[in-house]
Amino acid sequence: MRLAPGRPGTAENRLDREMRVYDFLDRLNIEYTRADHDAAQTMEDCVAIDEALGVKMCKNLFLCNRQKTKFYLLLMPADKPFKTKELSAQINAARLSFASGDKMLEYLDIEPGAVSVLGLINDSENAVTLLVDRDLLKDEYIGCHPCVNTSSLKLQVRDLFEKFLPATDHSFTEVTLVGEA
Repeated sequence: MRLAPGRPGTAENRLDREMRVYDFLDRLNIEYTRADHDAAQTMEDCVAIDEALGVKMCKNLFLCNRQKTKFYLLLMPADKPFKTKELSAQINAARLSFASGDKMLEYLDIEPGAVSVLGLINDSENAVTLLVDRDLLKDEYIGCHPCVNTSSLKLQVRDLFEKFLPATDHSFTEVTLVGEA
């Protein structure tokens, strides 16, 4: 695993979706540390990345309502369990489930395994509602993928919510997940 400040020196062997994230963050003068690594497939893979970056990667879940007419991106601490019923009650949505990889690609230009809040740069129609567990708002830094699962970024929570989200024309809904197993 290699750590570096900012964007990679070259776009060679990088997907366009990843490079668009770096371009967007750089335009906003958002500083970030980047870790390049093998594909992160599991939360265990993310633990090693957490340690290298000195931040906990958050769990990102792409969800939809039963009718598949409303889509949600949930950011929550990786160590909290996800309870559909608990979240559904807070956002008044019946029967939340995981949305398809096709919809993830359509709205966020992200493939399963790389879902990230940074994909909101691709949601120009605001089809995705961002939900954020309140515990993430207490942290100084957040870890997330730049729309690929072979790199991870550490950036300030303040920059994400005060610079990044307004620039994507997205807001968020704060939710409270209990976190009891």
